[in-house]
Amino acid sequence: MSTSPEPERRRPRFNPRLFAVAVVASLVVGALLGWIAKATDAQWLITTLDTIGSTFTNLLTFTVLPLIFTAIVVGITSLRSVGGGRTAARLGGKTALWFAITSLIAVVIGIAVGRLVQPGQGLVLEPDPERLKSIGEKTQGSWLDLVNGLIPSNLVSAFSEGETLQVVFVALIIGAAAYSLGDTAKPFVDFNRSLFEVIQRVLGWIIRLAPIGTLGLIGNAVATYGNEFFAPLLKLIGATYAGCALVLFVVYPVLLRFVAKVSPATFFAKAWTVLQFAFVSRSSGASLPLSRQTAENLGVSSSYANFAVPLATTTKMDGCAAIYPAVGAIFIANLFGIQLGVVQYLTIVAVAVFGSIATAGVTGWFTMLTLTVSALGFPPEVVATGIAVAYAVDPIMDMARTATNVAGQIVVPTVVARGEGLIDDEVLNAPSDPPLLTAKA
Repeated sequence: MSTSPEPERRRPRFNPRLFAVAVVASLVVGALLGWIAKATDAQWLITTLDTIGSTFTNLLTFTVLPLIFTAIVVGITSLRSVGGGRTAARLGGKTALWFAITSLIAVVIGIAVGRLVQPGQGLVLEPDPERLKSIGEKTQGSWLDLVNGLIPSNLVSAFSEGETLQVVFVALIIGAAAYSLGDTAKPFVDFNRSLFEVIQRVLGWIIRLAPIGTLGLIGNAVATYGNEFFAPLLKLIGATYAGCALVLFVVYPVLLRFVAKVSPATFFAKAWTVLQFAFVSRSSGASLPLSRQTAENLGVSSSYANFAVPLATTTKMDGCAAIYPAVGAIFIANLFGIQLGVVQYLTIVAVAVFGSIATAGVTGWFTMLTLTVSALGFPPEVVATGIAVAYAVDPIMDMARTATNVAGQIVVPTVVARGEGLIDDEVLNAPSDPPLLTAKA
C-alpha cells in the first residue's frame, strides 16, 4: 500500500503591508507610552523604552561600516561592465555634478523657508547646562576637518573608531586598485561581494524588528523631551519639516518626471519602504541596502547602482547638509538678534554646495551646522548656545532630514542613469517587492 508523501510545510510569507501598518502603529503606541512615562515619571518605563530603542540602533550601527566598505569596493569594480575607465570617470563626474545641483536647490529652499518662518524670532530660552557643556566639548566643524579626518593612521582604527569618512576614503582607494588589477583581484572582489550579501541578509533580519525599535525610539524621545522644549521650538521643527517636504515631494518629483522620465507615483511606490525605514532609524548608512535595491527596482543598472548609491549614502545629504544648516543658521541668528544679509546667505549656499562631503563624518549635521555658522562669523559662545537649544528636539527633526537624504541618494543615480541609457524601463514599470523584507529567511 503506497502512501503519498506529506505535503511540504510552507513557511509563512512576509507581508510588507502588514509591516508598514505595524511601523505606523508603533509610532502611535510609542508616543503614547512616552507621554505616559513623562506624565507619571515612570522611570522603569523610560528605561525600558530607552533600552529597546538603543538596542535597535546598536544593531543597525554595527552593520554600517562594513556595508559601506564592501558596497563601494564592489560598486567601483562593477563599473567595468558599463564601459572602460573613461565611462567610469564620466559617470562619477555626472553623479558629483548632480549632487551639487540638488544641494544648491535644497539650500536655497532652506533659506527661503527660514526667512518665511523666521524660527527663533522672539524666542527666549535657556538651554540645559549639561547639554550646553556637552555641545561645547564637541569638535566644531571646519574646512580642515575634511582634510585632517580623511586619511586614517591605520586601517583598523578607521573601523574601530567609527570614522565613516576614512572608511569611504580607504574603500575608494582599494576599489580603484582592484579595478585596475582586473582579473588578478577577482578573488578579493568576490569575497567582498559575498560579505556584502551576508551583511545585507543580517540587516534584513534586523529591519524586521523595526516596529519594536520604533516603539522604543519614539517612546524614549517623547518621554525625554516632552513639551519642555518641543512647544517653544515648533517653528524650528516646522521650518525643517517644510523644507524637507518641499525637496522630497516637489523638487525630487520634478526631476524624476522631467529629467529621469520616471513617474513620481512609481518612485514613491517602490521607495516607500526605505523612506519609512530611514525616517524611523535616522540612519542613511543602515538604509543603504534598501536604497540600492530600490534604485535597481527603478530600473537603474545594478553596475551603476552598486557604485552611485553607496557613494551617495556617505556624501549626498540634502536634509542634513543643505536644508537644516540654512534653517539652523537663521534660527541661531534670530535667537541672538544677528542680522543676515545677501553676503551671509551666499555664504550659506557656498558651504552647502562645496562642504556637504563633511557630513560623511560621524558628527553629521553638527559638522555642517557649525561649519556654516562659523563661516558666517558667529562667536563660539553663540554657536554653542544656539545648537544646545536646538539639540533638544534634534531627534524629531532628524527623522525628516534622514528621509530626505535617502530619497536624494536614490533620485540622483536614477537621473544620471537615464541620461546614460542605464535604465531598464521594463524593470521600472514592473511591480516589485519591498527590498530585503521579502527575502527568504
